[in-house]
Amino acid sequence: IGEIGGDAEERAADFIKENITKPVVAYVAGFTAPEGKTMGHAGAIVSGSSGTAEAKKIALEKVGVKVGKTPSETALLLRAAIK
Repeated sequence: IGEIGGDAEERAADFIKENITKPVVAYVAGFTAPEGKTMGHAGAIVSGSSGTAEAKKIALEKVGVKVGKTPSETALLLRAAIK
């Protein structure tokens, strides 16, 4: 589970690429967050394309992670991954 701001999800994508062989499903909160708005805490700020939910989704999907845009979509992806 990730959020807008920072680069933890991009770093997680690098780790997954190098170390994980099992299916991974992720949820990144903040697809509807307005650019430049602080959301909850100082680290959750979107600046340009850096730190956006979409940028995180792209980075994770590039290494094979299935990313849901909503909690319910994420649950469906997880269910499919464990079948």
